[in-house]
Amino acid sequence: MLHAKLLNPGSIAVIGGSNNIHKPGGRLVANLKNCAFRGPIYIVNQKKTKVTGLKCFQSISELPDIDLAILAIPAAACVEVVENLAFKKNTRGFIIISAGFSEDGIEGAKLETKIAGIVDSVGGTLIGPNCIGLVTQAFSGIFTSPVPHLHPVGCDFISTSGGTAVFIIESAIPKGLLFSSVYSVGNCAQTTVEDVLEHFDETFDIQISSKVKLLYLETVKNPDKLLKHASSLIHKGCKIAAIKAGESEPGSRAASSHTGAMANSDMAVEGLFRKAGIIRCSGREELTTVASVLMHKEIHGRRIAIITHAGGPAVMLTDALSDGGLEIPEIKGAESEELLRHLPHGSSVKNPIDFLATGTEQHLDLVIEYCDKKFNNIDAMMVIFGSTGLSKVFPAYEVLHQKMLTCKKPIFPILPSILNAQKEVNTFLARGHINFPDEVQLGKAIVKVYNTPGPAEKKIMLDGIDISKSRNIIENCSNGYISSEKTNQLLDIAGIKVVTSETVTNHEDLIIKARQIGYPLVVKAEGSFHKTEVDGVALNVNNDDKLFFEFDRIIKIKGVNSTILQPMLNGMELYIGAKYEKTFGHIVMCGLGGIFVEVLKDLSYGLAPLTPEEAFSMIRSLKSYKLIKGFRGRKGVSEDKFAEIIVRLSSLLRFAVEINEIDLNPLIAVDDNIVVVDARIRVEK
Repeated sequence: MLHAKLLNPGSIAVIGGSNNIHKPGGRLVANLKNCAFRGPIYIVNQKKTKVTGLKCFQSISELPDIDLAILAIPAAACVEVVENLAFKKNTRGFIIISAGFSEDGIEGAKLETKIAGIVDSVGGTLIGPNCIGLVTQAFSGIFTSPVPHLHPVGCDFISTSGGTAVFIIESAIPKGLLFSSVYSVGNCAQTTVEDVLEHFDETFDIQISSKVKLLYLETVKNPDKLLKHASSLIHKGCKIAAIKAGESEPGSRAASSHTGAMANSDMAVEGLFRKAGIIRCSGREELTTVASVLMHKEIHGRRIAIITHAGGPAVMLTDALSDGGLEIPEIKGAESEELLRHLPHGSSVKNPIDFLATGTEQHLDLVIEYCDKKFNNIDAMMVIFGSTGLSKVFPAYEVLHQKMLTCKKPIFPILPSILNAQKEVNTFLARGHINFPDEVQLGKAIVKVYNTPGPAEKKIMLDGIDISKSRNIIENCSNGYISSEKTNQLLDIAGIKVVTSETVTNHEDLIIKARQIGYPLVVKAEGSFHKTEVDGVALNVNNDDKLFFEFDRIIKIKGVNSTILQPMLNGMELYIGAKYEKTFGHIVMCGLGGIFVEVLKDLSYGLAPLTPEEAFSMIRSLKSYKLIKGFRGRKGVSEDKFAEIIVRLSSLLRFAVEINEIDLNPLIAVDDNIVVVDARIRVEK
C-alpha cells in the first residue's frame, strides 16, 4: 500500500528547488504553485534565501517535519538527505527525480539500494529515482510540461519511463483525454508498476475511482502480481490498456527445437496480458486512442453505422473495422428510404451513411436520430464531420454534443479538421468530450477493445490427467531430450492422442512392424535434431523395396541409432509448442504446423495453465484461423479438440517446470480427430 503522506501530503519540501524554470528544481516549484497545493511548500537550496517568493532553507536541519520530499539534487547527495528526512523530519513520502542511479552502473545501483532500504525501514514510500515525478488530485509533483488537467473520472496512468510518459500525455491532451493521476516510477527502486496497480486495486471504489488504467512498462518485474491485481481490477469494472516496450529477445539461435528458436519473453508478456484481460497496444497514439474508446459508452454488439459527409474517410474506417471482425451492416427497408428522402440528392443510406459535403447540421441530427431509434441492426455510431474552411461548423458540433448526451447508443466523434475547425474542436473538447482525429486509428482501437478477452478464470483442467505419474517419469529423466517412449507416455498421461509408433533398429523388426501397421508408412530418424534438416523423414513409403531403401539411408545419418515407423496420415498440419520462461512460467504457442511454423510465423501465445476460453482466443487470433475454421469448401479443424489439447498440455506443464521445451509438430487433423505425429520434449532440471 502506498503511504498516505505520499499521495495526499500536508506539506511538501523540494530539495534543490530554484527560480530557474528551465531546470528540474525550478519547474517543480512552479508546477506545485500552479496546481494550488493547499499545504505549505518548503524549498531547500544552499545558495538561495527565497525561491519564487517562498522562503528558502539552506539545510535539511532547518526544516519542520515534512510529509513529502521531492529531490532534484545530484545522486551522490541523496542518501544523506533521505536519511535525515526519514529519521529527523518524519518524512514518509519520497520522490527522487534525479538520475545517476542503477541506470548508470554498479555504484549508482548501490546508492539506489541504500535509499530504498532507508525508506523501507520507516515504512515510507519511494517513487523513482530517475523519474519525472507524480501527479495526484492533491498536487502536481512533476518537473515536466504539459501538466495534465486532472479529473476524478480521468485515466490513472503508470509509466516506468518519464520521457515516454510526457509524450503519451502530449498525445492524449489534444484528443480531450483526461487523467486522474500520473505515476512515473522510473527505476522502481522500491515502488514498481505492479505496486501502484496493487494500490489501485486495494483502494478501488466503484463510485469514485477511475475505471481506466494505462500502463507503460519496459520490464515486468512481478508477473504474478500484475496478473492478480489487473484481473481483480477488471473484474471490479475497470479497463486496462498497456504498452510493454523493449525489443523482443530472440530465442537461442542454436536452439534445437522450433519452439526454442522462436519463443521469447515478449511472447510471455503477450500471454500474460491475454490471461489478465489487458488490452495490449504497440505505441502511444494507439494507447491514447484505446483509452479514449474506453472512456466512451461501451458498445454492446459489433454492428456499426458510419455517418459521414466525406466518402474517403468512411471507406478507410469501414476497412479497419471489417478487418477486425466488426460489421458495417447494410441499412435497407422503408425507414431507410424515408431517411433518404430527407437528405441531399445523391446521398446514400446503405452504410456508410453519406449525406455529402452539402449536408447540414439538420441532416446530421436526423441521421443520428434514425440510427439511434429506428435502425435496430445498429449498435453504435461513428460520425465523421470536418470542415473545408469555408464555413464554421459550430452548429454541427452542437448537434453532436446534444446527441452524445441523449442517445442510448454510443457515438464516436471523428473531427479531423483540427486546424480549419480548431476553435470548434476546442469548444467541443471543453464540454467534456473526446475527439478521434484519425478514423483508422479509431477503427483499429475499437477492434482491439472488442477482441481482447476478459480475465481468465483461475482454474486448472486436470480431468483424466495423472500428475503423480507424470512427476514420476520426469523425476527419472536425465537432462536433455527424453526418449520417444517417455515422450509418448507423458502425452498419454495428459490425454493427448499420439499416432501409433514403432521403434526399429534392424531389417527383421522392420518388416514385421511394417506388416502390423500397414502401408503407406512414414520412416523417421530418432534423435535430438530437426529431422527435416538432416533429411531424416521419408513419407508415403508404400512397398517393401522403398521401405528397406529409406531405412538403410536414414539409419546411416550421423547420430541416428534407430528409426520410427508410423502410419502415413493426411490432413491439416497443426503445431503446439511450449517453452519455460523464467519468472513467467511456460509460454504455450499454437499455429499451423510443419514448415509453416517457421515460414509464416503465424503464432498465438498464452501462459500455462490455460483455460478453454484462453485456448479458443489463441486459436481465433491466428491469421490462419480461416483455414482452421474451413475455407472455400475445404473442411476445417475441430476447434474444440484443438483447444482441448492446448489446455491439457498446459495443465501437464503447470506441474512440470523441468520441461524446458516441448514441440508437438505436426499434429494431423483428420475429420474430428487430432493426432500428434511428432513430439519432442527437452528436460532441464
